[in-house]
Amino acid sequence: MYDLIIKGGKIIDGSGNSWYPGDVAIKKGTIYAVGKVKKNAHETLDVSGLIVTPGFIDAHSHSDLVLISEPESLIKIMQGITTEIVGQDGLGEAPLTDDNVDMWRRYLSGLNGNPDLGWEWRSFGDYLKRLEAARPSVNVASLVGHGNIRLAVMGMDDRKPTAAELSKMKRLLDESLTEGGIGFSTGLIYPPCVYADSKELTELCKVVAAHRSIFVVHMRNEGNKLLDSIDEVVSVGRDSRVSVHISHFKSNGRANWGRAPQALAKVEEARKNGVDVTFDQYPYTAGSTFLGSLLPPWAHEGGLDILLTRLRDGETRKKLASYLNHEGDEGSSNEWNRILITNIRTNQNKRFEGRYISEIAKELGKKPAETVLDIVLEEENSATMATFTMDENDVRMIMRSPLGMVCTDGIVLGKPHPRAFGSFPRVAGHYVREGVLRLEEAIRKMTSFTAQTHGLMDRGVLRPGLAADITIFDPEKIEDTATFENPIQYAKGIEYVIVNGKVSVKSGKHTGERAGRILRHTNA
Repeated sequence: MYDLIIKGGKIIDGSGNSWYPGDVAIKKGTIYAVGKVKKNAHETLDVSGLIVTPGFIDAHSHSDLVLISEPESLIKIMQGITTEIVGQDGLGEAPLTDDNVDMWRRYLSGLNGNPDLGWEWRSFGDYLKRLEAARPSVNVASLVGHGNIRLAVMGMDDRKPTAAELSKMKRLLDESLTEGGIGFSTGLIYPPCVYADSKELTELCKVVAAHRSIFVVHMRNEGNKLLDSIDEVVSVGRDSRVSVHISHFKSNGRANWGRAPQALAKVEEARKNGVDVTFDQYPYTAGSTFLGSLLPPWAHEGGLDILLTRLRDGETRKKLASYLNHEGDEGSSNEWNRILITNIRTNQNKRFEGRYISEIAKELGKKPAETVLDIVLEEENSATMATFTMDENDVRMIMRSPLGMVCTDGIVLGKPHPRAFGSFPRVAGHYVREGVLRLEEAIRKMTSFTAQTHGLMDRGVLRPGLAADITIFDPEKIEDTATFENPIQYAKGIEYVIVNGKVSVKSGKHTGERAGRILRHTNA
């Protein structure tokens, strides 16, 4: 007997091929048969009229700590996600050293939160073991953060590494990949990653290429210098022979609306020239990150406490305010009525959540730039924001590219960007019904393509012998419900989610099963 038979659904197997009617049989966490299944099972799910797909894979997640403190992972599993890829933007949770763990914990609190955890791990392998001990509802794979590697060797210094330091970074990266990292990530707008040049990245990526792993990069600029930034990461891929994956691909800033065709052409040209380049995307016109990322890189040099000292200094504040007013994000003036505060740590400022900088500044009787500086200071750089900087036509054009996949990039703090709760149903529902994608292609972008790109070769397709991660939904009802005004809402239409053969969501409700596994890179 099988453990479970999923009977009577429309199967979209993840390959991009058209749906077909059939059943799926599962035993011991593995898919045993797909098609017409005649044997009996301990449990049978009649899913007539529903779509049966591989479990969705979140290509860019910030659940690094939430998966330990809240292992049910309801935010993700309730939208059909069965695997999360963490360690993004070069800002992971390991490796760490004793002398930088406290600063790093505070520094990342606006991205990954700061739950009441012991942070007893130091090596990358120990971090994966801590995740494993939490028994999350979803599978987890983790990238090794460039920021962690640089911090351990060079601290938060804005300079090039010495030959000895570069050698030490390469050894630490090699150890972390050997301990199970599926790739290497960097965030070239975030300290200390921003202080690295292309030569440093290329040398580190040679280690990644030797492991047959992937280089995941938040590019140096997604706005006025978007094309130059694509050239930079392509050159790293070419010179190190590593596969390059661009995070949250976009054309950012009103002055750059309509540049998606040029950006996509750059990626396609790189592939024609033999460089493996792919990207992910969240399906919204607003981004989200630290409020403090509006500040120039030099403000962050030396770490969090030095940043806060600079913010208290009158002359430095004048320079920073001038930068915010005249340089702004990526070289264009900030639009204060399009910057929404999404997370505040302190009680005194909690009322700012869900409000725009222009509105807050008016209430306080301050200029917007001064308001930003005060919030970053008072919140110790833990405040986050959503920025409405993209054009819907660009979003749709990028979504149509076969080189892209789906992610949430979900920061799950405060009143978060709704992408954390709704990205995958939004693509499978709204954008499929709008005719932007065929449903089969949307599913490929959520499953097999992500698995293939990140080396997760035992899942992502409904095939016998692969892991039984499966999402089942109603194609007429699937819909994201999270909004910027009310973001903490689960999607509609997700009926069943199965993780490693265990039914974790049934009739739209979590069953309490926590069957996720830690997916370590195996060079396979």
